[in-house]
Amino acid sequence: MRFVLNIDVPDVAAGIRFYSDALGLRVGRKFDATFVELLGGAVPIYLLQKSAGTEPFDHAPAVRSYDPHWTPVHFDVVVEDVEAAARRAQTAGARREGKITEEPYGRLALMRDPFGNGFCLLQFNKQGYDALLAP
Repeated sequence: MRFVLNIDVPDVAAGIRFYSDALGLRVGRKFDATFVELLGGAVPIYLLQKSAGTEPFDHAPAVRSYDPHWTPVHFDVVVEDVEAAARRAQTAGARREGKITEEPYGRLALMRDPFGNGFCLLQFNKQGYDALLAP
């Protein structure tokens, strides 16, 4: 099994700039002006240009919105230094949502890309998620 990550953005060129500057990704394939592959992470990211107000599928209960939002499914970016990664992302146009928190498994910064999509920057400690296992 293999995973890929698709992110809807209202402007592919702006998406390329943000994700390249914020996360150090690079353009792979350009399928057309509205669909591009970004490489450099553990899985490829595909930016899909979709206009605000459009339905993601026929008879969807809601239309696309690029207002700030959080979804139950989001992605985490594992980083070596959460402060430096947060600064880089913010310089590229991200917003940090609150303070960097200390969790049993490491340090966490909740972020939002310039298009309203939430993601996290995660700096694992030595135990990582194993810290959550019952003794």
